Amino acid sequence: MTITYEYHNSLYVNITNRCSNACVFCVRTKHDNVNGKDDLWLDREPSIEEIKADFEKRDLSKYDEIVFCGYGEPTERFDDLIEIARWIKSKKPDSVIRINTNGQANLINGRDVTPELDGAIDIIGISLNASNAKEYQDICKSRYGEESFEALQDFAKRAKDYVKLVVFSVVDKTIPESDIEICRKIAEDCGVKFRLREYIE
Repeated sequence: MTITYEYHNSLYVNITNRCSNACVFCVRTKHDNVNGKDDLWLDREPSIEEIKADFEKRDLSKYDEIVFCGYGEPTERFDDLIEIARWIKSKKPDSVIRINTNGQANLINGRDVTPELDGAIDIIGISLNASNAKEYQDICKSRYGEESFEALQDFAKRAKDYVKLVVFSVVDKTIPESDIEICRKIAEDCGVKFRLREYIE
């Protein structure tokens, strides 16, 4: 069972395969891994104790970031994620911790979770992926329908009060150039950064 895995100069954390989206371009529909060696499909979700034990095997000083991002939406296990992040901070306070997310954490957990990010998470990367609610649903197929597009923007606006950096991203080659500029403007209106991500074949 792959819980932590290295990608570039970061240590990634794979805690669930559950996701509220079924994005048409998702890498997990094409590969079992993202680095050629670590199978990210989980037979079951690892316990908090197993996740901590996996971290104990790593030298955290080697990594630029610790990133909650595997073959699922990490905020499906939000409470566990925050507990693990705070544990990491207690062991290595200068750790930079990032969540890669679809931004639907408040919908998934049925409450505003953003205040709980304070002191635990440093960066949040949110996949915007479309310039409007209909196109988002067409591409991402959220179980929450078109309301998820507005919800992820609301999440970003709230989260930036508790974390150092919030970034909206879109994947190139998946939406028209004109829509990329609209997405850039959405990020600006939400008061967060914008990044164009490279499509992974």
